[in-house]
Amino acid sequence: MIYFDYNTYLKSKYGEKIYKLPVSLPVTCPNRDGTKGYGGCTFCAEKGAGFEVKDAQIPVKIQLAENKKYMGKRYHAEKFIAYLQNYTSTYMPVEKFYETLKDCTGKDIVAISVSTRPDCTDDEYLKAAENISGKTGTDIIFELGLQSVNENTLRRINRGHTLKDYIDAVVRIKKHGFSVCTHLIPNLPYDTPEDVAAAAKLVSDLKTDTVKLHNLFLIDKTPMAEDYKMHKFEICSYTEYFSLIGLFLNNLSPKIAVERFFARCPEEGCVFSNWGRSWRWLQNELMTYLFQNGISQGSLYIDEGEDSVS
Repeated sequence: MIYFDYNTYLKSKYGEKIYKLPVSLPVTCPNRDGTKGYGGCTFCAEKGAGFEVKDAQIPVKIQLAENKKYMGKRYHAEKFIAYLQNYTSTYMPVEKFYETLKDCTGKDIVAISVSTRPDCTDDEYLKAAENISGKTGTDIIFELGLQSVNENTLRRINRGHTLKDYIDAVVRIKKHGFSVCTHLIPNLPYDTPEDVAAAAKLVSDLKTDTVKLHNLFLIDKTPMAEDYKMHKFEICSYTEYFSLIGLFLNNLSPKIAVERFFARCPEEGCVFSNWGRSWRWLQNELMTYLFQNGISQGSLYIDEGEDSVS
């Protein structure tokens, strides 16, 4: 096995193909409104991570119905994950968060994926999610943006949270019985290969269920894009990125599913986007690289046992 892919993970868990339905919410981020900072992460565009923020004022139930109709017609899909994608999905009153989760439930929704920050997972939100899950049988997944395990990097990209915040969030989320997906950017210019290997080991020891790897892309007028245009740093080549992915996989527990290796970034407004290559081309070239170099997920990972997260 080169790596444990996400589709295999979902099929083994639910017995069939599962599709994600993006849901946009009228929320922001504490790293934008002054609670933690202003302007957000240095790589983050004004609209955040989600591409459907324009629909944020449309009721959740209507968004899901429209997306189901499209996905069902195109892929003959029958089961779905409601994906609260943009900004910080827990950055709203807990009562509103509860109602949002409730609006996402349905007989064809197997799980709700909540995109959030490590420092925005207070127990009251976890208890609200536990209430919904208990009443409906819907799985809840918390997607945590970590990006790097290097504290200096976290400060330089203005994340507004620490590595300790992330570790604490994972431990508490797991205690409530929820799944965790961790987001990482392996080729941040301030990180080293040692940081990438350390990230794989950390998420493995914490027993993250899945990981999402994003290659760095830069949107015009963001602080990092401006630094890039002024030649304050360089972005590694795609072959160097492949090497970082191989290093990460070798040190990653084989029990953790990988959701993706590349970002699907918008070409419009990008200062740097996927080395000028298509997502499909990069994916195919990466698979060739991993195969030719004998990469095998978990080949260097040593499981220290169940007590490693206590």
